[in-house]
Amino acid sequence: MLFSAEVASLIGAIGLISLAVSWHRRKKGEIRLAQFGWILVGLTFFNDASKYLSHDDPVLTIFSIAALPMALGMAFWEQRVSDPKTQRSLIWARGAVAYAGGPYLLIAHVPWLNVLAIWFVASQAALFLRFSGSGDVVLGETTVNTLDGEVAWSAWEGNRWFMGEFVGEYPFQTELLLSDGTAIGINFVLACTALQSMVIFIGAISVLDIDWKRRCRALLLTIPVIHILNLFRNAGLIWMHMTYTEWSYLGMSVFEFGHAYAARVVSLGAMCLMALTMFDILPELHRHIVKLLRPFGLLQPKAQSKA
Repeated sequence: MLFSAEVASLIGAIGLISLAVSWHRRKKGEIRLAQFGWILVGLTFFNDASKYLSHDDPVLTIFSIAALPMALGMAFWEQRVSDPKTQRSLIWARGAVAYAGGPYLLIAHVPWLNVLAIWFVASQAALFLRFSGSGDVVLGETTVNTLDGEVAWSAWEGNRWFMGEFVGEYPFQTELLLSDGTAIGINFVLACTALQSMVIFIGAISVLDIDWKRRCRALLLTIPVIHILNLFRNAGLIWMHMTYTEWSYLGMSVFEFGHAYAARVVSLGAMCLMALTMFDILPELHRHIVKLLRPFGLLQPKAQSKA
């Protein structure tokens, strides 16, 4: 790691604020501030590469490493862009990253918000399992990872309003139990809430230059759907874990395989379908993304040949 977790969080916050301010002051240019923000955000994600590598997550490791050169490319593009349409797309990207990353970092680093998000989703997944008759599941103890080991949330004496440096990949976890108190071997963490997927759409839609009615309609079509699909995903994984206890593939249990591979593929497919739906409802969003993909030669319209 280039920086400690606390320093990286501060760098990321400054970068996101810089991008947000440059978006709000877009009519005045603010190119330097935007470039500064892109570089800091890229450094923040790049700093996490070693963490994901230590957890044997090659996908997130590659994405984290690629974040820095992509951020540098965006900063360079901000300086060289001359096409007004491309410039508008770059400005949209500033706001989208700022208003997607900002809320996520806030919830991730404020313990109260982190735990409330976990309780909100975990309680609904447990309720769905009980209602469907798939399992009499309830929420157990919420624990905090500290340097001295796991501590119950109710007994934790740390700062509950800000946490710059975490211990472990998942600092806050809520255990799931059967109603008789038997542990089922699954803990809920912030990553189980689908918050990452939600903030992507929130950031991308909220900064579009459209009227508020279309913006609200698009958000109402995406956020609740993501939440409901995530509840089905979580409940399905829990049910499979409790039902197929002897299932194994390449040394992985059904939960490990479903969580690490099958659920990710399905989630990615659902996100792609939702994105295509948003492209139809919000053509402005599609135009911005096509413009930003131009350096990669992806999704570019074919030039019409003249007779």
